[in-house]
Amino acid sequence: MPVLSWIGKDKVVNHHLDVPFRTIERLYSYDEKGQHAEDNGSENMIIHGDNLEALKALLPKYEGKIDCIYIDPPYNTGNQKWVYNDNVNDPTIKKWLGEVVGDDDEDLSKRDKWLCMMYPRLRLLWKLLSPDGAILISINNYAFSDLKAICDEIFGPRNFVETFIWYINGHTDNQDDITSVHEYILCYAKERINLHINDVVDPNTPEDSKILNSFAENSITKNGFKNPPSEICLPKGFPCEVEFLKMPKHEHVDKLIEEATAQGYITREMTRKYRISYPARIDDMQVENYALKEECRVYSGWMNKGKLLQFIKNGFKPIDDNGTQLKFYLSKNGVIYYRRDGRKNHYIQSVLENMGTTETNKYMLESMGITFDYPKPVKLIEYLLSIFVKDKSIVLDSFAGSGTTAHAVMNLNKKGRECKYILIEMMDYAEECTAKRVKSVIDGYGSGKEHVVGLSGSFSFYRLGEPIFIDGYINESIDEIKIKEYIYYTETKKPYIPSPVETTLLGVYFNTAYYFNYSKTATTILDHAFLKTVKTKAEAYVIYADICNLSESELDKYHITFKKIPRDIRKF
Repeated sequence: MPVLSWIGKDKVVNHHLDVPFRTIERLYSYDEKGQHAEDNGSENMIIHGDNLEALKALLPKYEGKIDCIYIDPPYNTGNQKWVYNDNVNDPTIKKWLGEVVGDDDEDLSKRDKWLCMMYPRLRLLWKLLSPDGAILISINNYAFSDLKAICDEIFGPRNFVETFIWYINGHTDNQDDITSVHEYILCYAKERINLHINDVVDPNTPEDSKILNSFAENSITKNGFKNPPSEICLPKGFPCEVEFLKMPKHEHVDKLIEEATAQGYITREMTRKYRISYPARIDDMQVENYALKEECRVYSGWMNKGKLLQFIKNGFKPIDDNGTQLKFYLSKNGVIYYRRDGRKNHYIQSVLENMGTTETNKYMLESMGITFDYPKPVKLIEYLLSIFVKDKSIVLDSFAGSGTTAHAVMNLNKKGRECKYILIEMMDYAEECTAKRVKSVIDGYGSGKEHVVGLSGSFSFYRLGEPIFIDGYINESIDEIKIKEYIYYTETKKPYIPSPVETTLLGVYFNTAYYFNYSKTATTILDHAFLKTVKTKAEAYVIYADICNLSESELDKYHITFKKIPRDIRKF
């Protein structure tokens, strides 16, 4: 597989491992009661801070649990006039590049900087995505090929799902020689074979379209070099859609069969030559009272031949086929048709049209008292999410911008979903724009005839807190529960649940009990006195402490692995 290279890549490929793990601190909660300091227990989160560090901070609780990710990263066009500055020379990103890439920063092109910024963030997003989840990434022409290349590298080309093409309405003022009226939305799965896709119908589908029917039907005759022909005997009693039908056998059917057997398949030239339609009738076809009066042999290439024979064997009763009812019948023209009842409506096309405009959504934000250029249409994001989310799914947007993703999730919930959202925004407008929009959607916005009723809901607003480690030592200003969460996650990739009985117990995983003997004010010792406090029975033990006074033979006897604080605490 071709691999994309750029200046600075060697510094960022594994940089996600070096990103300091920080805590996330709740500042306030918001719901129908307004803003308040008390924690309302909401699982919806808006996080203000560097999205690389915030993504890492989410790992202990959310690794492998995010069902759908949508991001609208900077497009790297160099436009410095937007509220959402999509130029990677932004001071925050530039500082990060200087610290991580170092001296190479002076030689980096705009393209190199963008790739250095995106790569480690995508690595963490991959870790957060659930086994049956999908990630959707908005992008334009300038960076599409680069984004596709690094997504192939991180997610794997086999997990590519689709490139959606979003037709952008209203860009007629473009002065380029060729007016660009589309953007891309690149879609990858964590594992394509496991991907969850809902039965969704494109909203542009006409109301009279067959796609909206609860059944599907079509002819099963299918000729060509991929469909070797064969004879099928339709027994007496085979159903027909008309009460009476009388069609003689085809005059030159023997010659057709002889030539088709030699060729290996039926060609159009043969049917024209012998004036035979599909399927070729070897016997007379007579129908009375909606069924064949006598058996009739027919010859053709086939689709669903095995299921047709199963239908015949089943006495012409519908057969179950993946939850649908499948039956076969003769048409008024003597053609064999199938009909599949109980089909779920499903039609998702790669071109997205009539999904709203950035201009309309800009005006909507203005009615909330928010100024934000080029926000993605909520209708677009709502439709994309509806393809992949399940009930109670968690949706993540780490380039939250104006908060369109949260708005889209709340719209889906109004239609019966119970999804949660996590937004991350590194820019200073996380409070005055992102959170303000979500508050407006909860409460309602606009005035007079333009008033939009609130959708209710709740969220909590967070900021990145202190790092767990400072110069290799545990940061003692951190809440001890946060330290325990971190250590148990590094050991098991599972969330820490405090024990009501043993304060030092982190948990039990695969018959191994994990203990954290730690104090901010004293040196802790793994000795016989501590062992007497251990109440949980397990096949093995991992015990953290400052010092171990047990001998190697005693550790072996009790199946204990000693880990020294802080030396043996894993970094991830």
